Amino acid sequence: MDTKQIRVLIFGAHPDDCDIKAGGIAALYVQKGHHVKFVSVTNGDAGHHEMGGGPLAQRRNAEAQAASEIIGIEYELLDNHDGELMPTLENRYQIIRTIREFRPDLIMTHRPNDYHPDHRYTSMLVQDAAYMVTVPNICALTPHLEKNPVIVYLSDGFMKPIPFSPDVVVGIDTVVEQKIDMLHCHESQFYEWLPYNSGNLNVVPDSVEDRREWLAERLRNRFSSVAEKHRDLLVEFYGKKVGANIQYAEAFESCEYGSSLTTENLPILFPFFE
Repeated sequence: MDTKQIRVLIFGAHPDDCDIKAGGIAALYVQKGHHVKFVSVTNGDAGHHEMGGGPLAQRRNAEAQAASEIIGIEYELLDNHDGELMPTLENRYQIIRTIREFRPDLIMTHRPNDYHPDHRYTSMLVQDAAYMVTVPNICALTPHLEKNPVIVYLSDGFMKPIPFSPDVVVGIDTVVEQKIDMLHCHESQFYEWLPYNSGNLNVVPDSVEDRREWLAERLRNRFSSVAEKHRDLLVEFYGKKVGANIQYAEAFESCEYGSSLTTENLPILFPFFE
């Protein structure tokens, strides 16, 4: 593994999933000179109440590219229909090729238990690809990896059958406004579809400035709850003086697929605790 530059590949089911769960840590990696890529496994073409199909997919791609420019990362949308993702062999090959072409040291993705089928199947596809990325005769024209990347799960609040149990928690105080700016780019979601879907469209402000602050207030509460919930791990990783005062955080759970997250490689893959 090249200790000078870590390559981090983050799979979300939809445009904005990676940003929500790992936008902060992505910004921190970039600040340290590492290479990060977000991949949305669907094109997001169903995530709206008034538009859909090709025009929505193109709009969401534009939003993703705008978000990527905030912190300087790659952002790719795979051209699979939103709401229709299945853990097929064809889709597994697509994920295998994506992983091999990027050659990551670390992969992040959803856990396999989740409210949204696209999230569950994204997780399953990454898990199914984990070993196969090292097998030369699978997708033989895309050079295989000699070593399996480490895989970790993005955080969630689901309790059954197994609750999220983080192994790493990273403070994002210094980049939280950048993360909010990234999510602000996903206008179709945070100011239109998600408020509509939750019955709160009428409370979304009209002006761009008011919308950004309205969103920021809600997001800061969400990110601070992660820090409070996992305060013990923040203190463990950063020490009591720093860990006790971190306001915002992102959390990650080791996955049993891929290479293991160990005490030796954790500080290399998560170089934030000096």
